[in-house]
Amino acid sequence: MIWDDYAVRWSRLHGGFDPRAASTVVRGWLRMSYLVGYALSRLRVSPTGVTLAGAVLCVAVPVAAAGSAVGVIVAACLVLLAAVADSVDGAVAVVTERTSRLGYVYDSLADRFGEACWLAAFWLVGAPGWLVVAAGSISWLHEYVRARSVAAGMKEIGTVTVGERPSRVSIALVGLLLAGTAGLIDPDLAPGTMTVVTAGWVLLAGFGLTQLLAAVRRSLR
Repeated sequence: MIWDDYAVRWSRLHGGFDPRAASTVVRGWLRMSYLVGYALSRLRVSPTGVTLAGAVLCVAVPVAAAGSAVGVIVAACLVLLAAVADSVDGAVAVVTERTSRLGYVYDSLADRFGEACWLAAFWLVGAPGWLVVAAGSISWLHEYVRARSVAAGMKEIGTVTVGERPSRVSIALVGLLLAGTAGLIDPDLAPGTMTVVTAGWVLLAGFGLTQLLAAVRRSLR
C-alpha cells in the first residue's frame, strides 16, 4: 500500500482529516507510523500485538520514574516509545485492512490506561495527588464528551482542541525529561518541576474541554 492510499484510508477512520494536509510535524509523524506499520505488517505483526506492547511500555513508565532522576529520564523515553506504538498499531491495522470497531475500543482503552500510568509517574516524582487526579479526570471527561456527542449525532470529531492526546503525550514526554534533568541538578527540584508540568496539563485539558463543549453546542443545538 502506497502512502496516498494509506492516507485516504486513514482519513476515513479519523473524521475525514487528511494527513497529507497536516502540518509538517504531524505529517512527518504519521508518515513515520505508516512506514513502521508497513514494515511490521510484512513481519506479520498484528495490530493487537503492537497495542499490547504499548501498554507494557506504559506500565514501565511509573516503575522507571520511581527510581532515580536517571530513571525519570528513562520514563520519558518509554513514553515516546509507547506513543510510537499507539500510532503504529493503527497503521498496521490500516495497512493490513484489519481495522474493526472492537479494535477501536481496545485502542481507546489502551490510551486511557497509558495516560493513567504516565500520571502515576508524575505523582511518584512529586506532583500532588489531587492535581494528578484533576489532570486525569479532565482528560477523561474530554474523551467522554466527544464519544457521547458523536453517539448523539455530532458529525465527525467536532473540533481539534489543545487538549487532544498529542498534547498529553508531549506534556508527559517533555515534563518527565525536565523533571529528570532538574533532579540530576538537585533532587529537590524534581517535585516542583513535576507539579508545574501537571498544572500545565490541567490548564490545557481544561481549555481543550471548553473548546470541545463549544463545538458540541454548535453541532447539536
